[in-house]
Amino acid sequence: MIRIGITGHRALPPDVSERVADLIATHLEPHGCAMTGVSCLADGADTLFAEAVVAAGAPLEVIVPARDYRAALPAEHHRTYDRLLGQAVLVHTLPNTASTPQAHMAAGKALVDRCDQLIAVWDGQPARGPGGTADVVAYARERFRPVSVLWPQGAHR
Repeated sequence: MIRIGITGHRALPPDVSERVADLIATHLEPHGCAMTGVSCLADGADTLFAEAVVAAGAPLEVIVPARDYRAALPAEHHRTYDRLLGQAVLVHTLPNTASTPQAHMAAGKALVDRCDQLIAVWDGQPARGPGGTADVVAYARERFRPVSVLWPQGAHR
């Protein structure tokens, strides 16, 4: 069974979010339920991926970057986060207390280390801070993990 991880942008505009969801579903379709999805469940790409994994009937594994991670997510995302966390077959909570960029990078590294390939919902731009999508992609490439970059043509954050 292949293990596929996700990294990607948060706070996607609704039109971009819909297009990204389609790209993820199309990318995962050949694997069906013969995969395990690995996500941190942040709003945006992480959640779109987790939803597609669950819809495919595949197991979902979650990496929680810090104990206060949920509280640091947008309040409107908490219900979705809780639902997906409850559907996870395995949850890894890192030993960080605060949901900082450093905790997010540690989670990105843990995710890459646990997957066979990485999907990056990425516009190709540099990370806006430590632990951003570009940093996780760079780490995956250093580890020789295959990276599939998905980004809708002409889309902007």
